[in-house]
Amino acid sequence: MGRLVYLPAGAAGPDPEALLDDVLSGWRQAHLAQNFSGNTVRRRVSSVKQMTEFVGTYPWQWSPADADDFFGHLRGVRNLAHTTVRAYQTDVKLFFDYASDPSYDWNEHCGRLFGTVFSQVITEFNRARHVQANDARPAKRPFTPVELQRFFDLADLEPERILRSGRKGALAAWRDAVAFKTLYGWGLRRNEVRHLQLVDLSRNARAPFFGEWGLVRVRHGKAMRGAPAKQQTVLTVFDWAAEALADWCERGLPRYGHPIDTLFPTEKGGMIPTRNLWQRMRCLVDELGFPPGLDLHSFRRSYATNLQVEYGYDVSFVQLQLGHEHPATTSLYTLAAPDYRARELDRVLTATLSRSNASLTGSPHPKEPR
Repeated sequence: MGRLVYLPAGAAGPDPEALLDDVLSGWRQAHLAQNFSGNTVRRRVSSVKQMTEFVGTYPWQWSPADADDFFGHLRGVRNLAHTTVRAYQTDVKLFFDYASDPSYDWNEHCGRLFGTVFSQVITEFNRARHVQANDARPAKRPFTPVELQRFFDLADLEPERILRSGRKGALAAWRDAVAFKTLYGWGLRRNEVRHLQLVDLSRNARAPFFGEWGLVRVRHGKAMRGAPAKQQTVLTVFDWAAEALADWCERGLPRYGHPIDTLFPTEKGGMIPTRNLWQRMRCLVDELGFPPGLDLHSFRRSYATNLQVEYGYDVSFVQLQLGHEHPATTSLYTLAAPDYRARELDRVLTATLSRSNASLTGSPHPKEPR
């Protein structure tokens, strides 16, 4: 009937490894049936295998105390972030929800072979709770406007320094400098930039002055639960970003010597690895001596912050640019510049004094600046 039947294996006894492999294989198929990506499936299976290796017994033998020891090890010894530990807990919980579900026969087989069954080990007492909207590490931060300018200046200088030294890699340094500007210029995620192709760039009829670089179509955005990669269109805001991209496409890409579709390719024509961009960024940041907390996502944080705080764009426009479903998510990126409150206070006080002076002199009340 297409179903497996597990029977005792004689004197040698049943093989627990075989049963665990079968349960994990069934869990993989259940994930694929729910339309989860391969990366999600591999990560969740890996979480269960890591806990199996740490505990030293099989999942049907675990207790909540074993879960306490494992997650305590993740936090206390490996010093993983809160969000990472919570992801491990979610993976393990989902595994036990599947293995102990009466719709499947895993508990029946496990009880017949080993005399025990799967039971949930993630409870309300040992599961980390999601108690606030933003629980990212406090050290993570955006660039300040001055830091951003200094970083881009040094990134532009790097190809010239490599050429003068006689070393290889000037073209790669140029590519990375433009990739950094693209990360900030359109507020993209690192994986979105890696997958960009020439066909994703086109003209914006409402902003013809940007030429062929008026908008960017993102086809590999962050996917939602059980859904394919999200697609969206990001409008060009900064003219200097469009100029940098145009210069790269016209003078940089042809130097690879063969037709290239990827916007930021490797020497062999593939997509640039994330670690290459991060290594280049880390070297530049270390040379500049910036305080810690900057990573590739800091460009996106800076984009969201500057559009609202420095340039005065409406939060709804920024939300659409970033591809967020809810305005509350966009607000998490809005970290005001150090002098923002002082400038805002000065604006309000100036408007108040203007109204007061107008009332004393009897002149009409001036309009409050927006």
